[in-house]
Amino acid sequence: MTDAANPARRACQTDRVTVPFATSPRSSVGLEWELMLADRATGDLAPRGPEVIEEVAPRVAGERFSVTGELLTNTVEVTSGVGETVATAVDDIADAIAAVREATDPRGLELLCAGSHPFAQWYDQQVTDKTRYHKLIERTQWWGRNMMIWGVHVHIGVDDVRKVMPIVGALSAYLPHLQALSASSPFWAGERTGYASNRSLVFQQLPTAGLPWPLEDWPAFESYLEDMVRTGVMADASEVRWDVRPAPRWGTVEVRACDGMSTLPELAAVAALAQVLVEWFSRRLDSGETLPQLQPWFVRENKWRAARYGLEAEVIVDRDGRSEPVADHLRETIEAVGGIAEELRCAPEFAELDTILAQGASYARQIAVADAAGGDLRAVVQHLIREFRAGPVRREQLLRA
Repeated sequence: MTDAANPARRACQTDRVTVPFATSPRSSVGLEWELMLADRATGDLAPRGPEVIEEVAPRVAGERFSVTGELLTNTVEVTSGVGETVATAVDDIADAIAAVREATDPRGLELLCAGSHPFAQWYDQQVTDKTRYHKLIERTQWWGRNMMIWGVHVHIGVDDVRKVMPIVGALSAYLPHLQALSASSPFWAGERTGYASNRSLVFQQLPTAGLPWPLEDWPAFESYLEDMVRTGVMADASEVRWDVRPAPRWGTVEVRACDGMSTLPELAAVAALAQVLVEWFSRRLDSGETLPQLQPWFVRENKWRAARYGLEAEVIVDRDGRSEPVADHLRETIEAVGGIAEELRCAPEFAELDTILAQGASYARQIAVADAAGGDLRAVVQHLIREFRAGPVRREQLLRA
């Protein structure tokens, strides 16, 4: 594509942007899913990620998907290629999981995902032997060592750099919806926290993590980065750990607010919602509309409410301070943008949002299992293992719906 035909590059030249924003197909989808490795017999976390990756990586070289390590050795991350549709990205993830199982099954390891492990202890975990991880732990100390958390990242392509910060700002009003749908960390180190998403409040303790600053446009984001790099807070844009952030290297807006989803269909549903919202905002910008943004103090309050109450939260939905149950507002949003889901060919995945609303998010299911087992959190781990193993099998059923 020539510079003249590339709106992102034209914007960079016009606005003198010095942080390049890569070209990506509009509303394309990329997925990253952090998965736990657990001992099949005990359900406790197993620090065997490096050996699993060592076996898997050469076999999957050249595939659309990738399998990599993370901060802790009890984790593997599966990443899709760039998908024109949610289904394409989800297929990549399912293929990656199948490849990982070829290494984990013979080792007596199980895969599972949630925002936190129900009973594992932080001091038993090992940090992956990479310089950047050791630097993070050295800087962040106790909070860094407590990052026993798992999440998903959803990348959505944006076709014009001038749209990026308005979309990030508008998405901030929907972070509690995404967080509530994905909430899956009601237990922490063997204790019931009283929060649907304890992970979201733990993660924001890291430097540069948490809610995005309300920046008006790309030059403002660039100025923020310049300040942070100049003062040694971060090395580059990859260390911006906001709940929703620009990803200049990929040409995307990246949603990072979600707990680790417990099943593949749920991951697909949340990815579809993110894709549809970004496309909805992009169309409104195309028509000349200024996207609405909530006051930052409302955004912060909404994050806490969603973390505390999940799908039972009431959230602030407009600048006048009107509150509404997040589940009701989700249903209204689903109805309003359902046509876009059809156009983006993610309607089957988008329809799974209704299933989550009807059956409850993972945090609620985990609590129900714990109650039925008299508080035995080993039963919760086995429940998560069963859910995760069954979830990818339902992929074909989901895509046929």
